[in-house]
Formats: sequence, structure tokens, C-alpha cells
Amino acid sequence: MKLRIIFLLILMLSASLQAQEIDKDLLRIKERMEEVSHFTADIVVDVEAPFINMPTKTASMEYNRGEKIKFKSKDFLIFPKRGLDFTFSELFEHPIISVDRGFKTIDNQNLKVLSVIPKDEKADMAMATLYLDIENDHIIISEITTKNQGSYTLKMHYNATEILPDHIEVSFAIENLKIPLNFMGSDTKFDRKAMKSHETNTGTVKLQIKNYDISITR
Repeated sequence: MKLRIIFLLILMLSASLQAQEIDKDLLRIKERMEEVSHFTADIVVDVEAPFINMPTKTASMEYNRGEKIKFKSKDFLIFPKRGLDFTFSELFEHPIISVDRGFKTIDNQNLKVLSVIPKDEKADMAMATLYLDIENDHIIISEITTKNQGSYTLKMHYNATEILPDHIEVSFAIENLKIPLNFMGSDTKFDRKAMKSHETNTGTVKLQIKNYDISITR
């Protein structure tokens, strides 16, 4: 009888842990983001990177649920290969577990901190640290470490309680950009010698997003 009670307790504990694999606040944000079926927007792009001087560029972007964001521009744009998935479809592409790390105050915001780990070995993401605004259901910062393409950080600003951000900063290691310098455009200046003399430099892509047209499906 005693062994049976212990066995039942283990089953109950296992079921409880299984149910809490994804933090409830993150799950709520995930479900809200999944309501976005389509959007288009205009963007203004600035790049801040050592040894690279690139003028402000403009572009448009389009998103359809289940697809990656597509960018169009008459100018050449520097984009890191990873890091512009602010719909977080790649984050939730494979099953994940989350670990609550408590709260941290950043820029006068009290943010919930989570470590997120994929359960599937096929996932390119090794780990993510997310900073959540649980009052407005937003991911404010995401620090992503991938298995094969380095690390990057997204910082997002939202207009009131809008579902998508209107400003984004993506920080990345320049050696992970892997774009031939010859294709940056004739209006871009760079210092090859200085760039080669440093093993690692961090760059930032800043996006100002305007004129959203968002379709929501509940």
C-alpha cells in the first residue's frame, strides 16, 4: 500500500512537471504571436559596426505565418543571417522547456527572465535567454545562442500594447555575417586592414518599423 502511494505521488509530480515545461507567461505570449497570420511594413535600417560606414537604407518586409520574413529593397542591406525573427517562429519551431530565472529591472522595466532550451536535437538554437514584459505580453530582449551560427541579441521596443515592435536592435558578431564586402554597395565605406586585424567585432542593425498592416486570425 505504501509503495502504491509513493508511485502515485511520482506520477502526479511527473504530470505536474510535464504541464509546466513551458512557462505560462511565455506560453501566453506564444499564443498571442501565433494569432498574426500576415503583416507588411516599411522599415528604415541603420547599421553600426566597426570599420563599416553604411548610409541609412529603406526597405519593406512581408510575413506570412509559417514562413520567414521577406525583405525587399532597391538598396543593398546588411542583415545577419539569423536574428531578425522577431515573430519568434524559429524559437517555437521545436518543443522547448523553460526555466524561471526570476525578475530583473532593465531600463526601469521589471522583466521576467527565462532560460529556454530546445528538446529536439534538430533545433539549431542551443539556448535562449528571454526577458518578458508580462504586463503587456511582450518579449523585450532575447539572447540567442545557436549551434552553428554564433550568438545574437534582439532588443525590442513596442508602441503601447501593440503586438509587434516598432523599433528593433539586433547585435551580432561581424564574423558571423558572412557577406562579401564587395556587395555592400558603392555608397558603403569600410577599412579592410583594420577589420582583418581584429578577430571579433560586434555590429548592430537598427530597424525602425512603420506602416504596419497586420492580419490577425484567432
